[in-house]
This record gives sequence, C-alpha cells and structure tokens, in this order.
Amino acid sequence: MIMRSFIVVALLATGVSNAVAEDFREVRNLELDARDFQRLFVDAGAGSLDVTGVDGLRRIEVKATIVIPDVNENAARDIIDGKLRLSLESLGEAARLQSRFQHGFWGRRPNARVDLEVRIPANLALAIDDTSGSINVTNVSASVWIDDSSGAITVRRVGDLRIHDGSGSIEVAGASGDVFVDDGSGDIHIQAVGGSVTIDDGSGDIRVGNVGRELVILNDGSGDVSSSNIRGSAGEE
Repeated sequence: MIMRSFIVVALLATGVSNAVAEDFREVRNLELDARDFQRLFVDAGAGSLDVTGVDGLRRIEVKATIVIPDVNENAARDIIDGKLRLSLESLGEAARLQSRFQHGFWGRRPNARVDLEVRIPANLALAIDDTSGSINVTNVSASVWIDDSSGAITVRRVGDLRIHDGSGSIEVAGASGDVFVDDGSGDIHIQAVGGSVTIDDGSGDIRVGNVGRELVILNDGSGDVSSSNIRGSAGEE
C-alpha cells in the first residue's frame, strides 16, 4: 500500500510538472500604411525573422508570435507587460518595427523570443538590426542591409545587399546590385549577383557563382574558397 501511494504521488507530481512546463504563446498582428515610406527599420531581439516583399502591397503587415517557455499565463502576462517592446510606427519617411525583450528579467528562462513574419511592399528598402535567430528575406527589389549577431541568414531576390554577421551560415540567391558580406564565422554561399561581390570572412567555406562583375575576397581566415562564372576579375586582396 505504501508503494502504491508513492507511485500515485509521483505520477501526480509528474503531471503537474508537465503542465507547468508548457510554453506560453500569443500571436499579435500589427499593420501600417506604407505609401509614404522609403525604408523599414527592423530592431529585433531573439526569434526568427521572415520578411517577404509583395508587389503592389501598400501596407506593412506583421505577425508576431510571442513565445515564453515554462511559465503559466499570469507570469507570461507580467513579463510581456513589463519587458516586451513590440511596436510598428512611423519615423517620417521611414517605418520602424521594434521587437525585443529587455534584458535581466527571466532568470532561468533564457529562450523567450518573438518570431516575426513581415510582409512589405517589394520596393521598400529594408534595414535589419537583429540579435539572434534565423533571418529570411525574399523578393525585396530595393536595397537590403542586415546587421546580425548570430543565426542563419537566407536572402533571395533583392537589390543591393550588405550583411554584417557575427556567426551563422549565409546564403544569397539572386541580387540585382552589389553584395558585400562581412562575416565572423560560418559558411557563405552566394549565387546569381548582377553586380560585384565583396567578402571579408573570418572562417568557413566560401562558394560564389554567376557574378556579373568582380569578386573580391578581402580576407579569408580559414575554410575553402571556390568560385565559378565570374564575369569580372576574381581574387583576394
């Protein structure tokens, strides 16, 4: 009888533990008329970021999924109300999307994040300042600037492109203008660039192909370098 009671108590404790351990999730939608804007600034903390340019779209549309692990709803509400900065606002000729938690509040919950899905007019320039998490940018015909601490970056069908990255893989497939990449570590794969490609890399393999102008490798700390179909000059400085 004592053993059976112990088993029942253990099972109940496990059930309570599993209930508490569930992640809190909440979806918020933001929208802003974009007809008077030349650029969107994205200031993002932890979480994935997906930006898609849409031909003919006249708005900036944001779906923000807030995820806080291992908290109940009341605790999550306190954290969101006190520490989350989530906004989409006008700054004259530019719009700014801010999405980040303030530091120093979560103790044992280091994975709180906001996953962002953003739709913008395809001809709206884009500037991203991101802390961590994957970044995907697709179909933005204007210039794109990305400053990222860590996480994989994938860019497809953009205009001019500048990337400053701490760590994580970088894949570029389609840029009508010039591409500049300053990367600390991680593999770099660049294809189908109309202009020139310039790379300053700390470590990781580099593969570049189908470039309309020159390819310049400013620095390659470690890793293999391969290139093909470079219409201009190709070399290291």
